[in-house]
Amino acid sequence: MSAHLIEAVQATLPGSCCTVGLMTGSTIGSAMIEGVGTWDVGPLDNDTAADWCRELHDAPAGERVAMIRDALTVVVGHDAGAYLDDDFAVEAIAAAAVVAAQLPGGPRLDSPYAPDFVRAGGTVDVPDGLPSLALRALDRIDGANSALPGLWEDGYAVVLERRRPIRTALERAAGSSYG
Repeated sequence: MSAHLIEAVQATLPGSCCTVGLMTGSTIGSAMIEGVGTWDVGPLDNDTAADWCRELHDAPAGERVAMIRDALTVVVGHDAGAYLDDDFAVEAIAAAAVVAAQLPGGPRLDSPYAPDFVRAGGTVDVPDGLPSLALRALDRIDGANSALPGLWEDGYAVVLERRRPIRTALERAAGSSYG
């Protein structure tokens, strides 16, 4: 990754434990978010999401939908008045990305950190209600009392833009059941 990168500037975001490496020629090179390595703005570009994707790949095919639903439900069911930890958030974002990739016209999930079975063309059943659940999880993550937006500060708009194809596919699939 660093072959074409020229310099790194280290910055610590005020009020957080985040160290972000800003790389010339890259949107974001790396970040340490409470011990989580984050190297870019994509939905799978952090250690926690990559680990979750590996666990999803390793799970028996019949258990994968439950794993996806669990990651989303943890976030949706998290008390709105309580602070949402970024580890829960990034796992739910990875789950939403997997769901969106399974939908007609959904974004390809070709990240090297995606579950291998998805990159190889494998599928996961997307039962009714799962796209809507994924959207509600994204709403909770992007809302108040959530660690993730604050950790990115001004850069969160780039994160949301990169995630837009996921949200669009989920909205199309959820239709009127979302909301």
